[in-house]
Formats: sequence, C-alpha cells, structure tokens
Amino acid sequence: MGFITTIREDIANVKREDPAAQNGLVIFLTYPGLHAKWNHVPEHWLWNHGCKSLARIMSQITRHMTGVEIHPAAHIGKHFFIDHAMGVIIGETTIIGDNCTLYQGVTLGGTGNETGKRHPTLGNNVTVGCGAKVLGNITIGDNVKIGGNSVVVKDVPANCTVVGVPGRIVKRNGCRVFEETFDAKRHREFMPDPGEEASARNRASIAENARRVTELEAEVAKLTALVRQLTDQAAKK
Repeated sequence: MGFITTIREDIANVKREDPAAQNGLVIFLTYPGLHAKWNHVPEHWLWNHGCKSLARIMSQITRHMTGVEIHPAAHIGKHFFIDHAMGVIIGETTIIGDNCTLYQGVTLGGTGNETGKRHPTLGNNVTVGCGAKVLGNITIGDNVKIGGNSVVVKDVPANCTVVGVPGRIVKRNGCRVFEETFDAKRHREFMPDPGEEASARNRASIAENARRVTELEAEVAKLTALVRQLTDQAAKK
C-alpha cells in the first residue's frame, strides 16, 4: 500500500510540475523519470539488505530502460521528479531531499577517487537545470535553483540561484548578488574562473583609483585655500 501511495503522489506531483502532463495513465506509462525512481525503491532495499550484486544488476537494467542511472545506495526523498529523463547520473553516496527536480543530462557525481561520502547532498525543493553537474561532497541548501549547464563544486546556501562554470551565486533570498565570498574551510573543491578573477582585480583597481582621486582632490582644495589666504595677506600689505 505504501508503494502504491507513492506512485499516486508522484503522478499527482508530475501533474503539478509539468504543464505538458496529461492524465494519470499516460504519466504512469510514459515518464521514464518516474520509472527510474520507482525501480530504485526495490534496488535500494536489496542494497541495504546485502544483495548488492543483484541491486547493481537491476540498476543497470533500469539504466538501459530509462536512460537514468541511479546507484542503488543513493538516498532519494519524496516527490522526486526527473523531467525529460535521459542521461541523468546519480552517484552512490548522493542524498536527495524532498520535492527535488532534475532535468535531462544532470550529473550528481564525484570528482575523483575519494572514499566515503563523495557525492552531493541536495536539500528540499532543489531544482537542477538540464546538463548541470553537481560534483563532490558538497551541500546544496533548500530551495536552491541551479541553472542549465552549470558546474557546481562548492557548497550553496539555502534560497540561492547558481549559474555558470564554475557555478556562482547570482541571487540570494530573491536579491541579486554582485559579489560573494566563500568560507574556504567549508568548500572541498575549487575551480578558478580567470574571467571572474580579472574582473575582481579590475574592480579593486578602480576602487583604489577612486580613493586616491578623492585624496588628491582634498589636497588640492587645501592648497587652493592656502594660496587664497596668502594672496589675501599679500594684498593687505
């Protein structure tokens, strides 16, 4: 009964999220993202109960059927939806919260040969756009939106929008972010952006020039006042 309830909730969720969705029967039969999620349930159960080889075999069958590869060990929350499912990869230690949506070509993967927790953790209500890569043991906060083809390798706070390669925050709590700082201790990976670094250096130089111009203007004003004072004194004599 629990699994049937999950199917009904997932179908209702698709009706809410996908404007192209038709009736429940069509959704049940034609949405490979749902099929991949539903197949993951027994695969995950088998993995947790020691039948890891069988779980992996079943996950590969699901991959060939749906174009979605979900490792049996991955943890997936309620109302998870993969829209236009194809080419989606979800790694072994990935954790996905409730009400998350992925689009085609998304990778929730690792960055190398790390051991232990090496894949992302997604909070609740996270949307990952088509072709985006979220890599490494990082945390994506609640209500985050990741733009298509972005590459995210650093933690993202809740209520943010991330775009670009590497991914950078452009909105936080609905407000535009022009510049951000990161806590290096919290971020496991770093991918430099030469354009962003050059822009930061240019902004720093402009700010320094503006500061120096202000100082020079103040000095000129003082000199002008002093010259006027001396001129007045000479005229009186």
